[in-house]
Amino acid sequence: MKEFELKYGCNPNQKPAEIFMEDGSELPIKILNGRPGYINFLDAFNSWQLVSEIKEALGMPAATSFKHVSPTSAAVGIPMPEKLKKACFVEDIEGLDDSAIATAYARARGTDRMSSFGDFIALSDTCDKVTATIIKREVSDGIIAPGYTDEALDILKSKKKGNYNIILIDSDYVPKSEEKKDVYGITFKQARNDYKIASENLAETVTKNKVLSEENKRDMIIALITLKYTQSNSVCYVKDGQAIGVGAGQQSRIHCTRLAGDKADFWNLRQHDKVINLPFKESVARPARDNAIDTYLGEDYMDILADGKWEELFEKKPEPFTRDEQKKYLRTVKGVTLGSDAFFPFGDNIERAYKSGVEFVVQPGGSVRDWHVIDTCDKYNMAMVFTGMRLFHH
Repeated sequence: MKEFELKYGCNPNQKPAEIFMEDGSELPIKILNGRPGYINFLDAFNSWQLVSEIKEALGMPAATSFKHVSPTSAAVGIPMPEKLKKACFVEDIEGLDDSAIATAYARARGTDRMSSFGDFIALSDTCDKVTATIIKREVSDGIIAPGYTDEALDILKSKKKGNYNIILIDSDYVPKSEEKKDVYGITFKQARNDYKIASENLAETVTKNKVLSEENKRDMIIALITLKYTQSNSVCYVKDGQAIGVGAGQQSRIHCTRLAGDKADFWNLRQHDKVINLPFKESVARPARDNAIDTYLGEDYMDILADGKWEELFEKKPEPFTRDEQKKYLRTVKGVTLGSDAFFPFGDNIERAYKSGVEFVVQPGGSVRDWHVIDTCDKYNMAMVFTGMRLFHH
């Protein structure tokens, strides 16, 4: 297949639309089911690069959940504790412990479930039956992977009344070293960002605390590769091989740090016993549970706990999870890594990150106030690495 006609571009009025290889060669994909659209393909090709680069850098199966050309999360296939399975709504999935790629997607999808609603999925490895079983019951637009087992393909083809988008990518495909795009009829050309992120990029630790475990370096690599394919400005919080908060496309870096930090806090709060044990009625669908949890953890929790309201969702009335209780719980969170696609201009980003349990920081460096950012890290005994490489993505 050398070209594929799209229903329309970003919006229904943008016609005609298609994807094709400029040199006339075959596209490196096969569409196994459905009819992916313009934004689907943008998500697919960006997300595939993300997971394939994590797999190359770490040698571990990786998955990501994409929405509007940015990841809601990315994760590698590390075994999940029971509490984490419950927080991700996968405690009932048979065979999960035996499938690293399913575990990676369970983590990625479970991180920011509100944002992942209607996601596009990328897997670094063959999609198996366990992974497909997780995907089947989620609201999702499509998937890209280098392979599918027959059982997985049958399951996925049953989604969306048989119209679920399934893309097979040639894992041996190597793109040109140069890329182009048109804006307002004007062509931009640049060298493709083929910068390889690996442990060798983490050699310059600039803080007094220079202790980094292999797990810390793994999380830094996941943060950086995730940022490489996130709309800038962007920052990313990572813990235990999983991006737990992504702040994308903000004009101010501190706003990125706050946004991603709030998402990381939300993720950690979801693992509190009060949230995991919310007595939902069996009839309440998963998206409705996601919305209810979001409200329960916010300032408007009485919108679902007031008499006459809670009965719609719960078997019995839950106790509120007060702001003081939440802050106390969040103070127990440690071991989080913070990555940034460009330098932190002020120490206020570190101050905000500390509130979300950040102990490790990775960023390019190069600000005239690097000294202030380093001093702020030293105040909290954080270890910070400078990579010297910016990772803007637009």
